[in-house]
Amino acid sequence: MEYNTEKVDEVTMALLYLTIHAGSAFGARAWKGFDWETLNRLHAKGLIGDPKSKARSVTLSPEAVELAHELFIKYFGNTNTEQNRSAT
Repeated sequence: MEYNTEKVDEVTMALLYLTIHAGSAFGARAWKGFDWETLNRLHAKGLIGDPKSKARSVTLSPEAVELAHELFIKYFGNTNTEQNRSAT
């Protein structure tokens, strides 16, 4: 089946945001339980560290964390909640 790999990459980044742990000024780590082809594409784009390691998580730079956050809001954000936050 053919599919839009760009959309899959965006949604995967959004879901990586959901699993971020151990954040720091140098970035964060997120669980890498996703399709290997997708993770390899994200690595090739410079968004995550190399997924081909024994670690159960991948690294994200601070810029990638910000992008993942934006994509999480785009795909999964609750519009009413977002509007309520901006009003306060």
